[in-house]
Amino acid sequence: MDMSLLLFFFIGLIVGALLGWLIGKVKSVRKTMPNAEANQLENEKISLQKDVEHLNQRLERSILEFKEQDLREKALIEEKIELTRQLSSTENDLKNLNEKLTNQQKEMDKLQDLFMKEFRATADAILKQNTREFSAAHQKELKELLHPLRDKIQSFESNIEKKYIDETKERSSLKQEIKQLVELNQTLNEQAENLTTALRGENKTQGNWGEMVLERILENSGLIKGQEYEIQYSDTNQDNKRIQADVIVNLPDKKHIIIDSKVSLVAYEQLIQSDEKEEKQRFLKQHLTSIKAHVKTLGDKNYQTAATLNSPDFVVLFIPIESSFSLAIQGEPDLYNYAWDRKVVIVSPTTLLATLRTIASVWKHENQIKNARKISENASKLYDKVAAFVEDLQRVGKGLKTAQDAYDLALNKLSTGRGNIVRRTEHFKELRVDSTKELPQELFGHDD
Repeated sequence: MDMSLLLFFFIGLIVGALLGWLIGKVKSVRKTMPNAEANQLENEKISLQKDVEHLNQRLERSILEFKEQDLREKALIEEKIELTRQLSSTENDLKNLNEKLTNQQKEMDKLQDLFMKEFRATADAILKQNTREFSAAHQKELKELLHPLRDKIQSFESNIEKKYIDETKERSSLKQEIKQLVELNQTLNEQAENLTTALRGENKTQGNWGEMVLERILENSGLIKGQEYEIQYSDTNQDNKRIQADVIVNLPDKKHIIIDSKVSLVAYEQLIQSDEKEEKQRFLKQHLTSIKAHVKTLGDKNYQTAATLNSPDFVVLFIPIESSFSLAIQGEPDLYNYAWDRKVVIVSPTTLLATLRTIASVWKHENQIKNARKISENASKLYDKVAAFVEDLQRVGKGLKTAQDAYDLALNKLSTGRGNIVRRTEHFKELRVDSTKELPQELFGHDD
């Protein structure tokens, strides 16, 4: 028990004892004193009784205040434990993601090595089979065919290497980003508490400040402005009424999340400035009434029916001050259900930051999937090109072999076969036919 509470308790005991002694004393003295003095003493007794009652009331209020302070401290401790658990969970997710990316990279490297080995083995086998049959002109033509293929392979290897380097950098920086996000959340909470007094009673200024805090969280969430989220979005709903949202967060598959940050914090500012219990209760009720009214307003706008949005069936209401959110939930634990029934979800800076980081991770995973698909498509196209090239190369080899066979057949008829043309032509020379030229000696083969 707190020392101040013990002090009040002992003071109450002492005052009660004194009052009891005084009452007994008055009763004994009244028997021996005149009525006037006895009445005066009775009045003093009544005055002292009122003082004691006042002190007892103050003592009870002090006890209640100390109990409330103890409850708030317990709530803060529980919130700290929850944040620590979320951080631990995020670090585990990071570890699992790193392991998954590492395994994927190893598999990709194995596939690349296997593909290159198979291609080189096939190309080497074909080249070894046909190299001897190629002339200088054919070899030049082959080089011209191989150069584009080599360039594509080098480009493919460069893309794979760049992707691996980028993913390594992302993995190494993700843990640091998580630490920075935790520090950022603490800074935002401190700034929110400090700015509450400066924003006292000015709803427009509070709305602008809430949008500023929201944009700061978005900038540090990992999402890309203009691509993965948009600010100050306007559209029309199914009733042809114009609606405007502070932030639209884009999701994969062309879906959206709507975020609003215009909740009033006037009653909350008065609540934290007040020292009286009755006033605190009154301002807490006003704070809850303000939040509920804004929840109802958001639910009636039908953001989900906007013409160009494919939104989930709820709107996110962002409360930019963590303690304002906590006090509202403590004041009315059923506030979540009240908002959910009206298709509104209430979030604080902590929960919104965690949600946006999750969405950023989903986008990153989605982009990785798209890149993997592109790599797969390019690899498939490259494989088709290689297969077509191999087919062309085989046709060239068959053509060369056909040409060689035709050449050998023609040469056999010309000079090497039985009764060949060269031998018969040479008979004319033996018959003394005049000729100024001689046939090449290498054409004179042996008759079969």
